[in-house]
Amino acid sequence: MGEPGFQIVGLGEILWDLFPTGRQLGGAPANFAYISNLLGNRGIVASRVGDDELGRAALEQLAQRGISMESIQSDGIHPTGTVRVEVDGAGQPRFEIAEGVAWDYLEWTPEWKRLAGATDAVCFGSLAQRCPTTGATIRKFLQAMRSGTVRVFDVNLRQRFFTRDILVRSMEVADIVKLNHEELPRILAMLEIAEAGEKDGALKLAARHNLTLVCVTRGSAGSLVVTKDQKCAEHPGFRVKVADTVGAGDAFTAGMVHAYLRGASLAEMSEAANRVGAWVASQAGGMPAVPESGLERALTTMDER
Repeated sequence: MGEPGFQIVGLGEILWDLFPTGRQLGGAPANFAYISNLLGNRGIVASRVGDDELGRAALEQLAQRGISMESIQSDGIHPTGTVRVEVDGAGQPRFEIAEGVAWDYLEWTPEWKRLAGATDAVCFGSLAQRCPTTGATIRKFLQAMRSGTVRVFDVNLRQRFFTRDILVRSMEVADIVKLNHEELPRILAMLEIAEAGEKDGALKLAARHNLTLVCVTRGSAGSLVVTKDQKCAEHPGFRVKVADTVGAGDAFTAGMVHAYLRGASLAEMSEAANRVGAWVASQAGGMPAVPESGLERALTTMDER
């Protein structure tokens, strides 16, 4: 999947998605780090779990998936995060996210300062910033990163857990912003950006916040990627039988960052991101196991729409 060597961090929530059929480990940053690791990078989860059964189970799952647990903090007061998930007939999830959990209280530590200084790319979201404690820690992590490294803001408009201030502040420090086609018009309205369609809106968002890339996912219809200097790439997506869409957007982001760090063109980045996102959508949960035939074969056997 390409040469190893890039250290990529998913910073924010790790949690258990509680499906009617059982629980699966997730959280956008954790999903992102897991897929980054599968693609041949050193994917690291920087998060926090409770000192409880679910926290121990999360650490065990990460170990089984080959993910380092060195940057997972333990919280003796707050429980491990959970989300109740219901999936409709089209595979679309609905979430009920528990509050006052361990990942709301990420702590800025000397260990995390060293991690930030050694990181090539980080992905952080809006959800984890719902609590001021974690929001402050995320900002310190971004400030401690080396100049020229990649900061990816993954918009995640869940329930009421976002504000205009969080969105603006995050875009001001990001290089890349990823959001979906339903989130884009909501954000443009919040930021009072008038637009003449999706592409125009994405271009204006990139220009307003001096963003290297704005990536808009379109579900099964692929994606749009634009740059601050008005370049665009669209991809139709890949045909797959959807198991559920949990983690597909996180996998898209991981594929995009993987290709971006290796100097890929917009078209190449779009294809890589859509390919990885479609594979995860064809599997259950956001951290699917690699098939026996290998990840590369699974990714190359899909057809474009």
